[in-house]
Amino acid sequence: MKHTLLPQAPSAVLMVRPHCFTPNPQTAADNAFQRPGSGKAPTEIAANAYREFTEAAQTLESLGVTVHLFEDDVQGRTPDSVFPNNWFSTHAGGHVALYPMYSANRRLERRSDVIEMLKTKYRVQDVIDYSGLEPDGLFLEGTGAMVLDHIDRVAYTARSNRANPIALERFATHFNYEPMAFDALDASGKAIYHTNVLMCIATDFAMAGFELIPDTARRCEIRARLEATGRDIIDLTPHQIGEFAGNALELHGSQGKLLALSARALASLSPAQIGVMEQSATLVPLQIPTIELAGGSVRCMLAGIHLAKR
Repeated sequence: MKHTLLPQAPSAVLMVRPHCFTPNPQTAADNAFQRPGSGKAPTEIAANAYREFTEAAQTLESLGVTVHLFEDDVQGRTPDSVFPNNWFSTHAGGHVALYPMYSANRRLERRSDVIEMLKTKYRVQDVIDYSGLEPDGLFLEGTGAMVLDHIDRVAYTARSNRANPIALERFATHFNYEPMAFDALDASGKAIYHTNVLMCIATDFAMAGFELIPDTARRCEIRARLEATGRDIIDLTPHQIGEFAGNALELHGSQGKLLALSARALASLSPAQIGVMEQSATLVPLQIPTIELAGGSVRCMLAGIHLAKR
């Protein structure tokens, strides 16, 4: 029997459990979603993140999602390792990409053991490594910097110092995506650091903080492109974006499609918005308040596996 894949909703994810979690001082300057450690001792923050992560992974597994679990570097050199979707991505046809990372300590997150596991359990044809662009100051932080429509082959990308247009063009050419780059600004006028806090594309719906795209014409183009796929479009308010409502990922479990998001994100959504999502996916809220201090949420924690099993 041929192994089939749902293009947009992977049935397997890779997660990296944090042992020395802390909001990353190297990323604080340009990640407006990041918060300091709320006055708690570093050991307590790390223990809380470890517990939140473990419960989240167990929840996904209980719903039939395959979770490939890796442990963090216990030396504490990689405070953001809980967000592996930034340094690699996988693609149907057996393709893997490794990405150039903006912060020096995030470059330490790239792991050969992860790539070896993928090659052992899945059909991997090639690994395209863009990390050599780092010395030239060209960064593209994976599916944080790009929100990929795997069905329509579009890479939606908010311009920032973590999404260089040259690197984006290379990715798009290699992986056969049309790049759609745009500016997106937060309430204080700063560039949104990662596209995946702004936008989520599922199989049957897409949600985005369109209001944060200041160029009206470009905003309309992006909305029209998403509408043309036949998806239901959900507008997220700036407040909802700040609550990580856009940082969700559709997965495929044993009972069908589900949307993994944080409990904080779900609490910010209206009944009407939830109703649209629940027509096609079961919402799965995960309690990760400590991990969200680092400026990312559930989507950032999940590196989707879009590869065929061996």
